[in-house]
Amino acid sequence: MGKTSVAVEYAHRFQHEYGLIWQVAAGDAATLTAEFAELASLLRVRELIDRSDPVAQVHAALAARPDQWLLVLDNVTAPESIRRSLPPAGRGHVLISTQYAHWPATQAVEVPVLEQAVASRFLQVSAQDTDTDTADALAAELGSLPLALEQAAAYIQATGGSLRRYLDLLREQRVELLSRGRPWGYDKHVVSTWGLAFQELGRTDPQAITLLRLLACYAAEAIPIRLLLSGYERVREWGDAHVQRSIEALAVSPLAGDEAVAALRRHSLIGPPLEGRASIHRLVQAITVDQLPSAQRGHWRAAAAALLDAVLPEEPKQRHNWATFTTLLAHARATLPPESSGFQKAVAYLNASGDYATAMILQRQVLDSYLQRLGPDHPLTLTARSELARWTGRAGDPMGAAKQYAALLRTREQVLGDEHPETLTDQADLAYWTGQAGDPVTAREQLAALLTVQERVQGPEHPHTLTTRAHLARFTGRTGDAAAARDQYAALVPLRERALGPEHRHTLTSRAELAYWTGRAGDPAAARDQYAALLPLRERVQGPEHPSVLIARAELAFFTGQAGDPVAARDQLAALLPVQERVQGPEHPHTLATRSNLATWTGQAGDAVTARDQLAALLPLRQRVQGAEHPETLTDRADLARWTGRAGDPAAARNQLAALLPLRERVQGPDHPSTLATRENLLHWAKAADRSR
Repeated sequence: MGKTSVAVEYAHRFQHEYGLIWQVAAGDAATLTAEFAELASLLRVRELIDRSDPVAQVHAALAARPDQWLLVLDNVTAPESIRRSLPPAGRGHVLISTQYAHWPATQAVEVPVLEQAVASRFLQVSAQDTDTDTADALAAELGSLPLALEQAAAYIQATGGSLRRYLDLLREQRVELLSRGRPWGYDKHVVSTWGLAFQELGRTDPQAITLLRLLACYAAEAIPIRLLLSGYERVREWGDAHVQRSIEALAVSPLAGDEAVAALRRHSLIGPPLEGRASIHRLVQAITVDQLPSAQRGHWRAAAAALLDAVLPEEPKQRHNWATFTTLLAHARATLPPESSGFQKAVAYLNASGDYATAMILQRQVLDSYLQRLGPDHPLTLTARSELARWTGRAGDPMGAAKQYAALLRTREQVLGDEHPETLTDQADLAYWTGQAGDPVTAREQLAALLTVQERVQGPEHPHTLTTRAHLARFTGRTGDAAAARDQYAALVPLRERALGPEHRHTLTSRAELAYWTGRAGDPAAARDQYAALLPLRERVQGPEHPSVLIARAELAFFTGQAGDPVAARDQLAALLPVQERVQGPEHPHTLATRSNLATWTGQAGDAVTARDQLAALLPLRQRVQGAEHPETLTDRADLARWTGRAGDPAAARNQLAALLPLRERVQGPDHPSTLATRENLLHWAKAADRSR
């Protein structure tokens, strides 16, 4: 890890504070005594005290010195090996470097790996190779471990190779390569350092080797050891009797697990355990696995996957299970095959908790696995394509989702038929994401045609039929008929409460839509009150940072402003925006909508200049993310013109609206309410510009 280098660097940087600095090799008792004898000679105390005890001689000399001194005890194996060597008195410091990890917490300082950028630069300079991308990749592969970096540099220099060749060799022959290359000024390499620790563990703590092999199969950071071992009784198929017996011996007794952790920690093979979790360097993981015979590797990986699967909660959509999924997610990604039930439970958790972007990444792995194993037309492959399209839309790419569903639907119809339930579901999803992508008229028409088929095939109160009714109501409103959307949701909510329960997420969504269209139909105070009543329920059921909760907060602010309190609306949105930027990202459509509404209510609260500037900054981002002709982009352009005029520049407002009007007429139609409003506002600002001449 470079601990000796850190100690020596400290000595150099602070040498002006010390009258004496001395480094002692403390790896074994004989060397330690010889080092103290040499220091005693240099201090000229050999003739003053008993010459048979150089440690006592040095202690006496250090205690008598009037200045500060620094004694560096390097590569200490354990506290008891140096207990007698520690000076009992004097104005000095003792700095110890060691792989042994059990020191008082107030005195121990963990030496971390290098930052990756520093490690990459070191490789480039040492190898005289300017391939930055390969240096970054090699630093990541080596986990920025200083010894491994030095060893790689030494090998490249000795062989005249390149960073790329070393990286390729490392990926093909890791253990063999890491046993070659002699770092300058150091007599060990990565494999030999690991091997010494492993041999010692084999003699003294065989259960620690069991734990090390298990930890090598998970992600490197924050491995919940106790949680994973707690699942051993629920594992039905281990695959290998020896591995099963080894893990059971480790898991049956909490003390056995604790002793194994302590043994690994003594050799610095894992990081400091915290709340039952430990971290392990990726090279230690790699070498541990690579040293096993190939058949045993599979057995240990299967056992690690079985333990993980056993402790994954069965209900990923239940909020009380999300903390466990959060703890295990990285390890599920590292350990479980994408087609496994545990991996897919992790995807379901990500969806339920609102992390759609990560759900999309994992779902892509599921789909790739099914395509390879089952082929493109297998029902599981088609379902995986549907799920990937859904998470794509929810992650903020409705156009991408619509394209994926359109391609999928053709295959569904060929394989399953026009009226198969899965085909009907994909038709509904295609319509929904078509509307979300900015074409509510087409979405409404598709949903109206689909609803008739679903009511006949699946029944009027089937959950999928109710979902189609909900989408139809939404896009009825989006096409300009807010009152009809309100009435449709008012009829739908009791059906959903009866079919799904009052706290089901679809029921809550329908209640939110009812509030929204109530406000859009002309009753913002009622909408505000409905959102205020709904928000605590959503926070309790889905969590305070779930995307649906963030939407509800945004709508509550909007209708608070519509009901006559723009200052409160502005403040609510200002508090919401940083949460959305952190949780959903600064370019997510919902984040952009909050920025737009914040500008609106900032202007309504009396600050037209700030509102204009906020919209001017937002508009290029909106155009890049959602397109120049998206309805929300057009709305932002109209609002920019309004606040430009109110900020004192009616001519600029007129010009902006004159450019916007033909675009709205073409995209939304000449009779759309937004088009009519743009035409009216253009006349208003044209007259204002004439008056200001």
